[in-house]
Amino acid sequence: MKNLLDLDLEDTRRRPQTTTVQAHLRSVKMAVQNKSLASSRSKSRKAHFNAPSSERRVKMAAPLSAELRAKYGVRSIPIRKDDEVTVVRGSQKGREGKVTSVYRLKWSIHVERVVREKSNGQSVPIPLDASKVVITKLHLDKDREDILSRKGQGRQAVKSKSA
Repeated sequence: MKNLLDLDLEDTRRRPQTTTVQAHLRSVKMAVQNKSLASSRSKSRKAHFNAPSSERRVKMAAPLSAELRAKYGVRSIPIRKDDEVTVVRGSQKGREGKVTSVYRLKWSIHVERVVREKSNGQSVPIPLDASKVVITKLHLDKDREDILSRKGQGRQAVKSKSA
């Protein structure tokens, strides 16, 4: 015959007691989450560093200057070759120039006249992060104008909704 204490232990092993916190969590509706996005640090880093060029373009956006922001109603736009920028962070702060290349594989951009001399006399461009520059003059084509107008309309809709 089993001891009465043994029965109690077996009963608790089969059916663990729920705490008030667990019961509360079950009753509260959880916020809807995007299943394709990972909150795990390692998964987020993997997604970032293995991102295809099309995603890197969007992530390599630079803020617009105050004048351009007022004109188009857009805060930032993906940077491209031939945009004119001003460096706002780092040792090259204050330097201005035209973007000579957008090196998506290395998450960097090169700006004319932002170069250093190698020991053999050759000059090489200093890579800059796209977020550390401000676009002062846009290189516009039809597609880019469409993007600006679309983003501007979206911001206006949000502003009018909140007002």
